[in-house]
Amino acid sequence: MKIKPLADRVVVKPVEEEEVKQGSIIIPDTAKEKPMQGTIVAIGPGKISDNGAKIEMSVKVGDKVLYGKYSGTEVTVDGEDYLIMRESDIFAIM
Repeated sequence: MKIKPLADRVVVKPVEEEEVKQGSIIIPDTAKEKPMQGTIVAIGPGKISDNGAKIEMSVKVGDKVLYGKYSGTEVTVDGEDYLIMRESDIFAIM
């Protein structure tokens, strides 16, 4: 992976939603809901607290996670779409 997140940030690969067609209606990409789950592909070293202690990350590479619909920043690396977000934007590990 060419992205190394800093502090308490993680890089998530969103799960690709399978396209389901009902009849002959085609839904454009702009009208589709954003996925709210993905797999962690990189994590930062952790946050430094106010007293200088390092706070370890609760997630690890390979974890499947649920996150908010509008969480993170979308980036594209080598033609692949990823999200970079803070660990606090993750709701749960699946």
